[in-house]
Order: sequence, then structure tokens, then C-alpha cells
Amino acid sequence: MDARDVLTIGMSAERTLVVTPDLTVRHFVPNMPAVYATPMMIMEMEMASADATAPQLPRGWVTVGTEVDIRHLGASAVGAKVRTTSRVIAVERRVIRFEVEAFEGERRIGEGRHARGLVNVASFETRLQASR
Repeated sequence: MDARDVLTIGMSAERTLVVTPDLTVRHFVPNMPAVYATPMMIMEMEMASADATAPQLPRGWVTVGTEVDIRHLGASAVGAKVRTTSRVIAVERRVIRFEVEAFEGERRIGEGRHARGLVNVASFETRLQASR
């Protein structure tokens, strides 16, 4: 399948969360500050990107993360409400590129680019089993 047949530039999605202790860097590294961890922010950006395209994909097709180029610009404490946005900026045959951002209120706390690859789940799982 060619992603250009079903996806378009401008598709977007948004996610929100409240920073909980298990989303902080301290949860993973006890002597670090209890602020929103960069890997958790990146995961939200990836999930927003998947959300932006999922409704248009045929059954059995998904996107998987392949690239991240993210800057974490500001710390957010436990209890902060974080909004993550993703917008399709390019669609290639098997690669979809996104502009992603994260905000605490109006303050931008993260920004960057993300790419996802178009995958047929059944074919992917068959290849994965064969590689074992």
C-alpha cells in the first residue's frame, strides 16, 4: 500500500495528560528531579502522531515510529497539564513525517520532527517470526 493514497499533509491530532510521578525522570532515576521525563514526552508525541493517521488506515495497517528529532525545552512538575500536538508535514510511499510540539499551558516545552513507517501488521509479524 502507498501511504499517499490514504494520508494527506495537514492531518493532525492532540493528546493531553497530567504529569504523574510515574512519568517523571525521578521514577526511573531516583536522585533526579521529579519533572516530566523526556522519553515520556517523546512517547506522547509518537502516540499523537499515530492518532493523526490511524483513522484513515485500512484494517490491518498501522504506523510505527522510525525517527525522532526532539528538543525538550522546559521542565514540567508533577500535576502539570501537558498538551501534545502532531501534524503531518510530508507523506511518502511508506514514510509519514510529522511536526510535533508539547505545551504546558501556552508555554512550549517540546518541539521537533518525527517519522513513522507504514506497516501491514500480518506481514510484519510473519517477517518477525521468520527472523527468530
